[in-house]
Amino acid sequence: MSTPDTPPVVRADVLVVGAGPTGLYAAYYAGFRGLSVAVVDSLPEPGGQITAMYPEKQIFDVAGFPSVRGRDLIERLLAQAAPFGPRYLLGHRADVLERGPGSFAVTTHLGTRVEARAVIVTGGIGTFTPRPLVPAAEFEGIGLAYFVRHLDDYAGTDVVIVGGGDSAFDWALALHPVAKSVKLVHRRETFRAHRATVAAVRELGVELVVNAEVSRVLGGPEVLGVELKSKEGARTLPCGRIIAALGFTANLGPLLKWGIDVENRRHIPVDAAMATSVPGIFAAGDINDYPGKVRLIAVGFGEAATAVNNAAHHLDPAAPVFPGHSTDEPAPARV
Repeated sequence: MSTPDTPPVVRADVLVVGAGPTGLYAAYYAGFRGLSVAVVDSLPEPGGQITAMYPEKQIFDVAGFPSVRGRDLIERLLAQAAPFGPRYLLGHRADVLERGPGSFAVTTHLGTRVEARAVIVTGGIGTFTPRPLVPAAEFEGIGLAYFVRHLDDYAGTDVVIVGGGDSAFDWALALHPVAKSVKLVHRRETFRAHRATVAAVRELGVELVVNAEVSRVLGGPEVLGVELKSKEGARTLPCGRIIAALGFTANLGPLLKWGIDVENRRHIPVDAAMATSVPGIFAAGDINDYPGKVRLIAVGFGEAATAVNNAAHHLDPAAPVFPGHSTDEPAPARV
């Protein structure tokens, strides 16, 4: 991981921009191809959105796992890549890109320069910022959270979840057996969450307070309750914790200045090799786009392997795009 003694220049065959699931799998696969790897991510921990937003959530669409907790998936991806010794620069935002003959240099916002012969962008949706729950802003970190990092932190407490999307209902399901009580507040009568999840939350008996908004948070310094406003009038819900699941805004940030074709300031078009408009730069995962694109973690894994294999061929045209199966090779030695 990144450390205070991170050198001013890091050199690698491949730079992976983004340490989410797709980026971590790309780090493994590049190591499998015999390439040295550096991984840059603006977040202080690996795992991307999973670590930041739903480390405790069960994920059901990863091949080979009937279900896997978010943080467990990230731990296994890190263990898979570990034998090849990828260099992680966490808390480093990839900022300025320079192109040289057959090489690239990316300088992070902290001043570290990463020199590589190919780049694979796996930045998901870019940097993401939670939409704030304005009346509760002063309680952020002391009762208000936008993501649940550890379910145990909510054990025995009264929890109010604000939102009507999948995240809000997922947290209601996860917290119900842990918290003293869970109530969900939404400003509309209809929900954006999947119908089956809404039905499951209703069956648990979680109170759904609709057509209501949080107007004030009671307490100080700790949260004691929330005051709601609606057409029916004001209502107070006692609680010790608030989760604001209101979505987030995303921004590709400095990537927009790298000279790569970008659609709608959001997605990077790629071809069947996961190649972008700039030779030597590839993209995989939610950030890329092509006809028929499906945005799933499982798809990102396949795109990462495709990007790495084509990057390997780009670096050495004599190297085959397909290297053979991992079962043909001896188990890797730990670096």
